[in-house]
Amino acid sequence: MPYVIRPDGTRIFFDVSGRSNGTPVLLIQGLGADSRGWVMQRQRFGRTHRVITVDNRGTGRSDVPDGPYSLFDMAEDAVACLDAAGVESAHVVGASMGGVIAQIIGVLHPDRTRSLVLACTACRHHRWRRDLLAEWRESVAKDGMAALASNEGLQWLVGPRLVRRFGVVINVLARVVLSTNAKAFAGQIDAILDAPDELRELLPNIGVPTLIITGSQDSLTPVADGEELAELIPTSRFIVVSGAAHGVMAEAPGAFNNAVLAFLAEVDAGNLAVAS
Repeated sequence: MPYVIRPDGTRIFFDVSGRSNGTPVLLIQGLGADSRGWVMQRQRFGRTHRVITVDNRGTGRSDVPDGPYSLFDMAEDAVACLDAAGVESAHVVGASMGGVIAQIIGVLHPDRTRSLVLACTACRHHRWRRDLLAEWRESVAKDGMAALASNEGLQWLVGPRLVRRFGVVINVLARVVLSTNAKAFAGQIDAILDAPDELRELLPNIGVPTLIITGSQDSLTPVADGEELAELIPTSRFIVVSGAAHGVMAEAPGAFNNAVLAFLAEVDAGNLAVAS
């Protein structure tokens, strides 16, 4: 199995699939999720692209270090996976926490970034979201991941339309998150809460084409968060997927995949402006 070993000894799992001569796409998941969260994207993207998926530290087949966890460390983990895969630059697609990691890569490693896709994510901490994440951390530390298994806990991750039709059990992201190590989940929350809001001040420096995409029913990172990102990144466009919530890539995979792949095709064809 392909791993990279980071300077602190943590093994990070990554996988390479899809079209070997396609332009590379790096997929980074969010809080508590691993590369299984991209199950609805890997095959579709792989028809035209070389797909690199990463298990963030603490999730999936990567090691679960004691911590502390840092989004900047996770960004460097992902870049190290590109190195190991022999990829000089990639389209970087990040969801939720992975979207912040993608922002960090875009700011700190512009030479490794062909484009950015920032899905269901934000660039600042709102007090209500900090309080919610802190509450999650406390609950998981006390009762394990089962503390998030109720509709009340998962309502932030699973859209009401999906809950009404199938219940939370059908949502692939919910299942992946609930299987995460509780210590790692808490560590990733600490990483999110410790991330400086000053990162947003550097977003205007991003010069690669950027797609910002969110669900209209996303209550964890509402549409306004996407609008703020679009205002800050001069080379961006913003898409809202109707009826989808925070797990837009799993709840509306057709609309998500079509939007992202059309965007990547435009970038690869040189049809989108790059900031000078």
